[in-house]
Amino acid sequence: MRGERYLGANILCIALVTGVPGLAFSSLHALRTNEPIVVDGSLSESVWRRPGFDDFHQREPKAGALPSERTEVWLAYDDGALYVASRMYDSAPESLTIRLSRRDANWDSDLFTFFVDPYHDRRSGFYFALDAAGTYYDGTLYNDEWSDNTWDGVWEGKVRIDSLGWTAEMRIPYSQLRFQTADSLVWGVNFRREIARKAESIFVVYQPKGGSGFTSRFPILTGLNGIQAASRIEVLPYVTARAEYLQHAHGDPFNDGAKYVPGMGVDLKMGLGSGLTLDGTINPDFGQVEVDPAVVNLTDVETYFNEKRPFFVEGQSIFSQFGRGGATNYWGFNWSSPEIFYSRRIGRAPQGGVPSADFADIPPGTTIIGAAKLTGKIGNSWNVGAINAVTAREFAELQTTGLRSRAEVEPPAYYGVFRAQKEFNEARQALGAIATVTARQLSGSRLRDEMNTSALVAGLDGWTFLDSTKTWVVTGWGTMSHVRGTETDITSLQTNSQHYLQRPDARTLGVDSSATSMTGFAGRLYVNKQQGDVVFNAALGVISPRFENNDLGFLWRSDIINMHVGTGHKWPNPSSWFHDMFLAASAFRSYNFDRDIIWEGLFGIWEITFLNFYELEIVGAYNPQTSNNRRTRGGPITLNTSGYELDLEFQTDSRKDWVFGVRTFSYKDRFLSWSVNADMTWRPSSNLSLSIGPGFEHRGDYAQYVTTVTDPLATATYGHRYVMANLQQSTVSANIRLNWTFTPKLSLQLFMQPLISVADYSEFKEVARPRSLDYLVYGTDGSTITQAGQSYIVDPDGSGPAQAFAYGNPDFNLRSFRGNAVLRWEYLPGSTLYLVWTQSRADQEETGSFQFRRSFRRMLDAQPDNIFMIKLTYWWGS
Repeated sequence: MRGERYLGANILCIALVTGVPGLAFSSLHALRTNEPIVVDGSLSESVWRRPGFDDFHQREPKAGALPSERTEVWLAYDDGALYVASRMYDSAPESLTIRLSRRDANWDSDLFTFFVDPYHDRRSGFYFALDAAGTYYDGTLYNDEWSDNTWDGVWEGKVRIDSLGWTAEMRIPYSQLRFQTADSLVWGVNFRREIARKAESIFVVYQPKGGSGFTSRFPILTGLNGIQAASRIEVLPYVTARAEYLQHAHGDPFNDGAKYVPGMGVDLKMGLGSGLTLDGTINPDFGQVEVDPAVVNLTDVETYFNEKRPFFVEGQSIFSQFGRGGATNYWGFNWSSPEIFYSRRIGRAPQGGVPSADFADIPPGTTIIGAAKLTGKIGNSWNVGAINAVTAREFAELQTTGLRSRAEVEPPAYYGVFRAQKEFNEARQALGAIATVTARQLSGSRLRDEMNTSALVAGLDGWTFLDSTKTWVVTGWGTMSHVRGTETDITSLQTNSQHYLQRPDARTLGVDSSATSMTGFAGRLYVNKQQGDVVFNAALGVISPRFENNDLGFLWRSDIINMHVGTGHKWPNPSSWFHDMFLAASAFRSYNFDRDIIWEGLFGIWEITFLNFYELEIVGAYNPQTSNNRRTRGGPITLNTSGYELDLEFQTDSRKDWVFGVRTFSYKDRFLSWSVNADMTWRPSSNLSLSIGPGFEHRGDYAQYVTTVTDPLATATYGHRYVMANLQQSTVSANIRLNWTFTPKLSLQLFMQPLISVADYSEFKEVARPRSLDYLVYGTDGSTITQAGQSYIVDPDGSGPAQAFAYGNPDFNLRSFRGNAVLRWEYLPGSTLYLVWTQSRADQEETGSFQFRRSFRRMLDAQPDNIFMIKLTYWWGS
């Protein structure tokens, strides 16, 4: 009884130190409890029956106003965990928005969130949330304002609905938090409640509209005495069974249509000291992740796919946010920053060429033998991270005329990424470093001329605020790359689509065919105003022609100097006709290293949320005539005609059971390209959501690349003929998702994507002269073109001396269907059973005729590949 009285008097005390509602730094004090707490949402323990803290203020819709409904919160702790409880009073509990969804999938429900900054560095932390249906939400906080929901902690939470409203109760083990060990701890904490039907958000302390900083505003929590960071050891073994039913050619000795594959492995997590976490995986399996969507890519740029594998997704912000700290806005126009670490390079499909054979069995991915990841903090100001992975040698099994053989298609490889960042002066400045290393065992391998032997990328980043109020900030990064390989490999690297060093009219480029290494650099500098209603953003970036980071990163292009300057105005508070509004404009330009202007323009955007929470965005841009150093794919420069862009996006109130959105894009130069994509979401019940996103895209191009033909007589274009064509491409697709959540621990996800894409090439022609809009259309000016089956035969000068040449018909009609279903059951905290079904089917014809009904029927008639998998994991932790 004495312990209860002691706790009841001191469970939570608040002392405001400034008088601004909702913006004040506050002090919270909590004391230990010896009373067992059962996490069931009933708040029946004596510690929750004392008066709680209820001094909340609105951020939305009216900043600083008192809440429309009262909220009380309590905190308690013992030797093993922190406990959080909340009573959300509601004058109309029958009107609560209660939608049960899978973990971290917010369906605009009533929500309660607890934020904690256990390092008290005022920049990072964790959040834990429960909605009124009991759905779990959790993640990490970083860069003072940003959050990442890829982290899934192991904690307990329950909610209850009653006549007064609803309650939430949480138990958060210390093993799930990261904090420095001390006799007396000081943390930062905050609370948020979302009242969905009123679009109301209330906080103890909130980030002001037009201001910056969230974690740095948290009230401090004191009184945490005598607690120790847990040992934090977690082991997650798993077993899998996979059945594959795949299409196969008659007589294929490697595939009879059925394959059964068992598997097992283990993931582990271990705390190293109070601030670091070591994650490891042996023989990982990621069969439960959603399939990548089908993409028809006619460009010279590799398609980028997001990472979905849990081991690499969780905690990735320490690596992915290289160059993006301090500032919270990063505008870019015709600029794609090199991704220094692109984790999908680890375990990707083998990259080596396959010798010609009657039958071949090629591994779909490279086996990851093992991987380890270290993330966390050293002290209160050092953020560190490292990933090390080893992949296996892979072979393709071949058979030709009955003889079996095999060919290496991927060598053994090591991948490493290392990251560190130091913050100074209460995070007003920071300096960081990153390095990635790739090393392949290619000695004596047939692959030594096909891929780099080694690759190193190293860089620095940082930021500094220019004033005491943290209104202006300068952020920047710079990197160097160095790759090594054989002369053949490095020559191929210099001429690939990221570099095009062979461009014949370039003044500063050139291919060194004797080189066995290549070195380049890249960097970018930003200036950002991030407080107040007026915004400003400017940047200057550069990627040198020989920069290369694709071994463990992602590079869209090199040879670019890019810059922009932009400004805008925010109206963050409601008026008589809108809830909030934003208007901005910018000017931008890009050069190559020859100082050719390769893109420039003016850009404007208007965003508005109306009082009924419908949203509208309108974007417009103008691009004058510029040079194009990529259209001929390593050939001479051509010109881009001037063009105009107009985009529109509209969405209805996302809180409703029916939500509709539409996005349109249009760009007009010589041809018109346009697209319309809709998104319709229906929630027929509180635990079921169906989303259908149909889309249609039409792409028109007056000079789509077809092929390059060597001809010494084509002196105007440096001994090559660069064949182009008019392109009319139409693509219809849909993304269909079904989410059915039976309980907070049991859910079913279904994803389907049908796609039909048709391309019609016409008016074949060749570049007449560099740096112009002039083309020789085949069939005119004495040239001839004839079609013979699925080939075209061209004589560029008729009876003249030039030799005729042929190329295949590039028209296509592609039909694809991809989908998967995942049943996920967390049968114990951290332990999960997955049942997965994946299907894909495809069909293709060499015709540019768009006939939707025929294409759709052929897509459905195509024979499918089916994969079924069961995966069982068991979590053990201390």
